[in-house]
Amino acid sequence: MTAGRRRWCKALLLRLPGINSVHRQKLQRDQDKAAFYARHSAYEVPSPPDHDAHDRRDPHPHPRDPHLRYSDYLDLILQRVDDELGRHHGRREMADYLNVGQDVKPLIEKDQQDEILKKLIIASAALNMVPEREFTASYNLLVYLVLQSKNPNMFLSRVCDNLVKPVTSSPQNGPGLALGTLTNIFNMLKPDDETRYHVFSAIVRFTKLNGLFDQLKKYLPKLESWVQEWDIDEEDERKLYEAVAEAASDAGDDELSYEYVLKAVRTFDDEDNKTEEAQRLTLRALKAALLSPTHYDFSDLLGVPAVSALQETQPVYYDLLMVFAEKDLEDYKQFDEEHEGWIEKEKLDADKLFRKMRLLTFASLAAAESKSREIPYAKISAALQIPDEEIEMWTIDIIRAGLVEGKLSQRQKVFLVHRAWYRVFGEKQWRELSDRVDGWTSTLKDVAAALRREQAAVESARKREQEELERKLAGAGIEDRPQRGGRRGGAGGAGGDRPPPKPRTDDDD
Repeated sequence: MTAGRRRWCKALLLRLPGINSVHRQKLQRDQDKAAFYARHSAYEVPSPPDHDAHDRRDPHPHPRDPHLRYSDYLDLILQRVDDELGRHHGRREMADYLNVGQDVKPLIEKDQQDEILKKLIIASAALNMVPEREFTASYNLLVYLVLQSKNPNMFLSRVCDNLVKPVTSSPQNGPGLALGTLTNIFNMLKPDDETRYHVFSAIVRFTKLNGLFDQLKKYLPKLESWVQEWDIDEEDERKLYEAVAEAASDAGDDELSYEYVLKAVRTFDDEDNKTEEAQRLTLRALKAALLSPTHYDFSDLLGVPAVSALQETQPVYYDLLMVFAEKDLEDYKQFDEEHEGWIEKEKLDADKLFRKMRLLTFASLAAAESKSREIPYAKISAALQIPDEEIEMWTIDIIRAGLVEGKLSQRQKVFLVHRAWYRVFGEKQWRELSDRVDGWTSTLKDVAAALRREQAAVESARKREQEELERKLAGAGIEDRPQRGGRRGGAGGAGGDRPPPKPRTDDDD
């Protein structure tokens, strides 16, 4: 049992019958000795449910009830403590701490819970000025009181707003303390509680203001599933995604910022995708994609209804998108001539756009040479409108961008394409793929036929060798066996064809 819990039990015992006056006075003195910080630090925000707690219960049963563990008995007491003293005692403590005790006292006597909390919440902005060592405990008490109310959602948003503001009493450690408290509040709420949306929105604002985006980033993979659990409407979902995008942008993470702006754009339905809000967010996503040094695939934009609506609401922007999605450098120059000064007027970086268009043109050129796999220097120079001396530089750039894989052949004055990225995969590309598959099929058939012929030749050769061996063995058997048999069958009994023994002479010694 924590020290805070023990103090709560003592407070309860003071109110239980059967406690004599001596013990009652002693317990009362023990409580009076503690300072306010020691008392209000006992009001801890409950932790998330511990599913393994059952397995760690006290193994010894209660003597009066073998089915009741000591830990369960203690939980019952603590529950009674929370119900008996939590609301009234905690509110008085917080009211006195915030110097609104006189205003709250008559409300406590009338048990006007919501009015009491309103007074406390209004005065709670002062908690950002309390000493650092009291910050967490005092906010924990306030959150505890809010969560005990019948309508916590009405008060938590104001508490979160206060936590987003600077902690003036601790400029150095204040951001960490405030973020920890916000995280505790978020984890305290049920997964499907819509209030989590408001708390998380406050966390996003806080991390943006205090440069703590890395602390938020680790939770973003879960955000979409959380949004589904909260069951919020499209407008709230859109606001949340845009807030994340702005926080990412301030942190310098442009790719993640673009990702969440696009998520926000996808929340518009057919009725709203032509509104000013839809146009604002859609153009923001489009500009980010055009100016990004790493974004070359615009298919993610073309499939979004709000982007398609730009054909009517922002036709020039839509034409520019189509140039970058499907066309080449010459088309871009023609667009620039037809809309002279428009790029500068819209504050788009003309140099970045021109460079990206050259890389995209190079990618299209490499993809078009899927059969020959060779691009002459002259063709590259003409398409990119650059001198031959710059071909090597642009080749390095496009390989670094991941759009093409290959190498230059200085001797042949060609670029050898190993792999190319298709900007658009339409009917033409499907035909090319079909032709390539047919070519692969024909090649595989030829290889299979050659393998079958080779296999047949090997089998035929092996068969001829086997027959030749059998013929030789058969011929050897026909010549030797009758001769040996005739000699062995002779009447002389000399043992077949063995020569007679040589007579012994004196020289043998």
